[in-house]
Amino acid sequence: MALKVIVVGAGIAGLAAAWELMKAGQDVTILESERRPGGVILTERVDGFLVEAGPDGFLAGEPELPALAEEAGIGNRVIEQQARGTALWSGGKLQPIDAGQAAVLLGIEAEASEVEAGFRSFASGMGELIAAISQRLSGSLHLAQGVAGLARDGTRWRLAIAGGSAHDADGIVLALPAYTAGHMLQSVGVTGARELAEVVYAPSVTVSLAYAREQIGRPLTGAGFVVDAPSPDHIRACTYASQKFPGRAPPGHALLRAYLGPTDEHPAKLAREQLATILDIRGAPLWSRTFYWNRGLPRYRPPHAESVAAARQRLARLPPLAIAGAGYDGAGVSACVRSGRAAGRLIAQRMAR
Repeated sequence: MALKVIVVGAGIAGLAAAWELMKAGQDVTILESERRPGGVILTERVDGFLVEAGPDGFLAGEPELPALAEEAGIGNRVIEQQARGTALWSGGKLQPIDAGQAAVLLGIEAEASEVEAGFRSFASGMGELIAAISQRLSGSLHLAQGVAGLARDGTRWRLAIAGGSAHDADGIVLALPAYTAGHMLQSVGVTGARELAEVVYAPSVTVSLAYAREQIGRPLTGAGFVVDAPSPDHIRACTYASQKFPGRAPPGHALLRAYLGPTDEHPAKLAREQLATILDIRGAPLWSRTFYWNRGLPRYRPPHAESVAAARQRLARLPPLAIAGAGYDGAGVSACVRSGRAAGRLIAQRMAR
């Protein structure tokens, strides 16, 4: 009987793990609870605009996504950032700031030199990579298949599926948020899994707004701005999406993307009013699109790295099982690809023994 590996979760980490397993010749099945793959990576087209719901790019110096794109046959679709520079809004005017200061204010975990090198994306948005990998893995990818429980069955695993069915597997990659994977690992007696379950994921809200270029009174210089010490109901930053990467808006139009924290106010209304003041915008946007991530990016607390390492040591004593994703090895897209591929390689090696 052929050995079977199940990857739970079809975000970028899960897809990267499945890709690695497929390359190793493993019989792999991917189970995703949502009706689409990609996790927080989601690209939409609206009236000729290209809108990102999650990450809009990756650091240009990071090789993981271009390498994966090359393997998936879309290496030529990687594009460079076309507008550089970030400004600081402190309530009076926009003033240029250096890349290092901007990275700190934006919560980007990278050296100033890495941020100065700029960002990359894909010609049709970050969702283009998800679509390419998913197409190649289409026979293995099963959507709307939420995993409700994990149990050990001798030297194998059994996964209970919401709705009553089950899957048996010889190896598993849990490419799930740490708060979900941690609880599953607790259920099979993994000591220390509680620390993973308690990893905090910060909520975030983004609002994309489309305008005719003539509505915006101030020049859109650089890639956007950050707000100095924003109040709870003030936008934290804004990306000039149509300046940052090509092909994000039709000619003569602009696409702005505002970032907010949790608020009791209407995010689109807040973004519209505050951007009108900061950028001297006249009139209402052509449309706006709000994306809520109640649990967006993880925020690690010490001793996170030690907790993850200890959990992985305990997993090594069990039938093949690995964890991957933003909750463990870094929250950026490239870090998720690294984490997923490493988990896929680990399980392939253990299955070959």
